[in-house]
Amino acid sequence: MAIDKDSAAAARAGEPSRFSGALIDVLDDVSYARVDASVIDDPIYKLRYRAYVREGFMDHNAEEICIDDLDETPNAMSFGIYIKGELVSSIRLHHLIAEHRRSPSMKVCPDILAPMVDAGKTFIDPSRFTADREASLTYPALPFLTLRVAAMASVHFNADLCLALVRPEHGPFYKRVFGSEIMSDVRTYPGLHFPVALFGAPVENIRTRVAQRFPFFLSTSHEREQLFTQTVKQGTHLRIRASARHAYESARAEMAEQL
Repeated sequence: MAIDKDSAAAARAGEPSRFSGALIDVLDDVSYARVDASVIDDPIYKLRYRAYVREGFMDHNAEEICIDDLDETPNAMSFGIYIKGELVSSIRLHHLIAEHRRSPSMKVCPDILAPMVDAGKTFIDPSRFTADREASLTYPALPFLTLRVAAMASVHFNADLCLALVRPEHGPFYKRVFGSEIMSDVRTYPGLHFPVALFGAPVENIRTRVAQRFPFFLSTSHEREQLFTQTVKQGTHLRIRASARHAYESARAEMAEQL
């Protein structure tokens, strides 16, 4: 079996840290499901709404959902993250390329991103990262489990940069974990009551380091294909099990046989 370079890098790094090992254990109970954007009462839109209203980031609405014009663009993909079958968080991704230029970061920072897209650069643009309050208390590392979707998409689509349009005070987290660098000044996003800044992580430059430090971000090509190449209808309610342990342990076993 061929070992992909990320899994090989993690295997060469030896035993995972206690933190990474604990996250791999949690991932044994994690599954991901792609959302059909046309089903506006999907639980993830209600989860978004509750999270944003709770924090005072958006106004109340009668439908008690949070959905916008970017949810149904051709390059959009939204996912629910489940632990032991319970929805705990959600995230939306846009694959930003020359043919499909609509995304949250492009909406806020076209002056920065449009010239890069014109030059052939491609991006994964995560947004709408929200979590259930009780789950956040039970699983403090929930951000890692959720952002794993963006890490997998960056690999699957061979993106140049993984973006993060986030509150400025969250920038240090993205820099520490992904090596993200700030790309913009502080700006506003329509409809949200907090400022944002654009950060970007160069995917090819960080993949090995991230895999070595955080092997729970690993995935098999099979998991990535199930999540990102399926049609929306095929993906609706289809729970895809996290494959981090299989990717990591298979690489270690394969490398041990080569010694």
